[in-house]
Amino acid sequence: MDTNFRTSSSLLQLRSSFCFSPSLSSSKLRLSKSKRLNFVQHRLVIKNSSGFDEDCSFDGFSVKPNKLFMQEAIGAEYGEGFETFRLDGPLKVDVDFLNDRLQEGFLKRIRYAMKPDEAYGLIFSWDDVVANTGALKLNAWKQLALEEGKEIPPEADAQKLMLYASADHVLHKVRILRWETIESEVDRLKSRLSQIYYDNLPNLRKPMEGLEEWLDAVSTAHIPCAVVSSLDRRNMVDALERIGLKKYFQAIISEEDGMESIAHRFLSAAVKLDRKPSKCVVFEDDPRGITAAHNCTMMAVALIGSHPAYDLGQADLAVGSFNELSVINLRRLFANKGSTFMDRQKQIIEKTPPKRKLTVDTIF
Repeated sequence: MDTNFRTSSSLLQLRSSFCFSPSLSSSKLRLSKSKRLNFVQHRLVIKNSSGFDEDCSFDGFSVKPNKLFMQEAIGAEYGEGFETFRLDGPLKVDVDFLNDRLQEGFLKRIRYAMKPDEAYGLIFSWDDVVANTGALKLNAWKQLALEEGKEIPPEADAQKLMLYASADHVLHKVRILRWETIESEVDRLKSRLSQIYYDNLPNLRKPMEGLEEWLDAVSTAHIPCAVVSSLDRRNMVDALERIGLKKYFQAIISEEDGMESIAHRFLSAAVKLDRKPSKCVVFEDDPRGITAAHNCTMMAVALIGSHPAYDLGQADLAVGSFNELSVINLRRLFANKGSTFMDRQKQIIEKTPPKRKLTVDTIF
């Protein structure tokens, strides 16, 4: 017998050193068990022995997370997911689990048969897909260099590494910045770099070209959308409101969700949208994000720009801008091999039938 249970938006790993904001939404999963399971939204420790306060500050001084300038793991290389918590203990949530538990009920199957577009879920990366954050990151590096009396190398390859490699890697590799950085100064420089980025974030006031029109089209088709980012939730919501796109997103995956890899963010978005991962489409500009989407059995649409088209060849579809898209593109992504072709399948090993023994009757 199918039973509905409610999952909170806090599909998080329990960490005592993180600050947490209350969840704003929840989604329903369908289980084929008679027992009702409830995910519990755990309040994380607000203040610990290190001196962190409720507003994520350290001894009264604002500290921004450095995850903005970190290279996150791709994740889900073998379909693994993340761990969440409920009353009777931890629960491991992986790709197979979500594809199985997020099966559509009888009424939804009827609705999706009449309106197939509503069965999909769209997941957008924040960086350079929803908004041009690459310019903000580069400007943050330039301002940091100015404050430290340093220079930014003019080579395009070096600047690309500054955008996509972790701040630790950039600061430690002398051949990239050509700065002689003292080890004790690295943490201060990383914190200052994040602070500059957040200070300049209000200057971001328009989305990527064609995105608003595309979101308006999918909203008309009643296709739910989510945005994933390493920003904290407050700044994420404020940024979406400034560029006029908040109304289009039914789910937001932010720093507070505590996901440790790109794939985990995508899986969390699927849960919040109440869609199977195999029915979700990820919009990315980074080859690593495309790989993470495929690891989650999701489709991937690449936005050419930050990376050239030849680096995005593994995507299911690559476009120059959102103006090239229409809702029919979503249907075609799943049309070639059916709506379940991204579902994980068990390999069937055919057993060789036993050879027949030939018998010869001997006549005496």
